[in-house]
This record gives sequence, structure tokens and C-alpha cells, in this order.
Amino acid sequence: MVSRARADLPDSLKGIRGWSCARSVGGMELKEQVLDEAAAKASFSGIVTVDVGDRREVERCYGFAHRALRVPNTAGTRFAIASGSKVFTALAVLRLVEQGVLGLGDRVRPLLGDDLPLIDDDVTVEQLLTHTSGIGDYLDEEAEWDAADYVLPVPVHTLAETEAFVPVLDGYPQAFPPGERFAYNNGGYVVLALLAERASGRGFHELVEQDVCDRARLAATRFLRSDELPGDAALGYLHATGYRTNVLHLPVRGNGDGGIYTTANDLHTFWQALTAGRIVSPGTVAEMSRPRHDVPAENLRYGLGLWLHHSGPALVIEGYDAGVSFRSTHDPRTRTTATVVGNTSEGAWPVIGAVAPLFD
Repeated sequence: MVSRARADLPDSLKGIRGWSCARSVGGMELKEQVLDEAAAKASFSGIVTVDVGDRREVERCYGFAHRALRVPNTAGTRFAIASGSKVFTALAVLRLVEQGVLGLGDRVRPLLGDDLPLIDDDVTVEQLLTHTSGIGDYLDEEAEWDAADYVLPVPVHTLAETEAFVPVLDGYPQAFPPGERFAYNNGGYVVLALLAERASGRGFHELVEQDVCDRARLAATRFLRSDELPGDAALGYLHATGYRTNVLHLPVRGNGDGGIYTTANDLHTFWQALTAGRIVSPGTVAEMSRPRHDVPAENLRYGLGLWLHHSGPALVIEGYDAGVSFRSTHDPRTRTTATVVGNTSEGAWPVIGAVAPLFD
């Protein structure tokens, strides 16, 4: 059982704020019944939070962080957020841009040298950030694939550091000329991690954790190894039932395109730090938030390392992978953050749909 009505909860969880009443958020009532019905429909395992300023208005917890041991998900559980990590990569790179270590218009070839020869010599840092580089992708989002597929061509335990990804990224021809159009690209963000390391002389994980997480005061947000998760981290499950996890499906330690672990609390803190200019400058935040591309397939727009609401000012990060389904949305005008994060491959999406009208 991965989602439960309130009556099925252990007594230790029934008092958690948000279990027993509807909340009015931004003039819209977000009823627990709506969330519970969406969660039940998808056998959702994870948490839902809505924060407005310094107040938590909604907190709903479903399912288990560890099914075999029946450890419940709570607001303090750390979850992997898959491609939600890309904004952390973008910020680490943009910090280097602000420091003059990298330039948005810099071509990537000088730092790549002889590595990844199929990447066009005219590809720039900015094109990688905006998914317009046209480079071949090791994980093609447009191809048919299932989150439970074994897609990596090397043993996952070898993928703990950025340089280890070079053989995985190699061998994919340029798909279209640099700058021609938007095409979501996972490999491009691993290339960004590689560039950040080589330009700065520091490890990618160190850059993210010290220059992004620490500046934003995100104590629980880190790249964890899947084979040594701490007790407060949720295992990622491939399906709504059963015990099979994603440990053999993803790199043992995430990198530029995904894999960081965080909490709902840290995500709200992150959004407030970002929009207040405490990670990168307000001018850089404005550039990240400037719409560059409409992406109808996602009903979103894209900026510079950030998804954007299809018509309003809200900022979005999301992720989907084996054992992960996630979206966090933030409206900087009202300082409202809604986060839905799950530890199954598919379960979060109906719940995300129930929360999305808050920003419409």
C-alpha cells in the first residue's frame, strides 16, 4: 500500500499539519479530498506541500520511504528529484559566468579538447543551458522508453564522477545546427557539468553544494550515492506496488542532468533564496526567468535553466525518471511554493495536476 486515507494513518502521523482540513491558498481552496483522490488514483507515494511566505498551508504525506520496513514518508524525507537537478547545474555554471570563469557565448570546444568530437565546434554554453545546442543526446526524450528500462550502456556503479560520463556521452551525432531550435537534452547538462569542472578546477558536486546549496542554506540538499543512502532518504520504486527499486537503473551518484536529493522544506527555501538574489545576482535571475521558448508539449515555456509557467510568472522545476516523479512551482509575487515529490516513476502526475490550478 503506497497511499492511504487519513483513517489508515498511524497515530504518529494523524497530527501532522494539513491532514485534517482544507486550506485557502491565494484565494483558492485546496481540499484534502481532492489531493487524496488524486493520490489514490495514482497510488501516489510521496509528499505534497504548499508554502506561502513563512507559513506552511498544506502538508500531505503518503506512502513509504522504505516499503519493506514500512518507514512512512514525512515532510523531512529526502527525495531524489531527477531533472529537477538541472536548475542547480545551471546555477553553478551561472555563478562561474558571474565570476568571469565562463562566458555564456563561450564555445565549448576549447574545454572539451579531443573529447566528444561529434559536438559541433560552434556550440556555446548558453545553447547548452537553453536546450538549443542540437548535440546528440545519450537519453533521447523523444524516443519511446520506459522508466523501468535499463538505458545506461555502462555499469551504473562506475558513474560516480563527471569524467566517467564522457564515454556515455560519446558517439551521438549532432542532431541539428547549434541554435536552430529547442530540443530538451539531458546530455547537454552533463556536458555543462564537465565544462564547469574543467574551467574552475573544482569538482562538479563541490561546485553545486558549496556555491548553490550552501549559499541558499539548503542543509538537506546533496548528491547522495544510491548505494549508501542515509536513513532520511526515500528509496525510489519502479512501480506502484512491490519492492524493486531504481538502484540498478540510474547512475550511482547523480550529475549535471539529474540525481540530487532534497526535501520539500529545502525547495521552498531554495526558491526564496533564488528570487531574492542570494545565489546569483538579481540580473541573472531575471535572465533565467525570461521566456525564450514555448514548449507546447509540456504546456510550459523555457528560460535559462528554468521551466516557466505557460502564461504567468511562476517558475517551475520538474523531474521524471525510474523511481522519481516531481514538480515544484513557485510564484515570486506571492512567495508561494507548491511541491509534489514522489518516490515512484509515475505516481506524482495526477497529484501535480490537482495542485497546478493554484498558479492558473
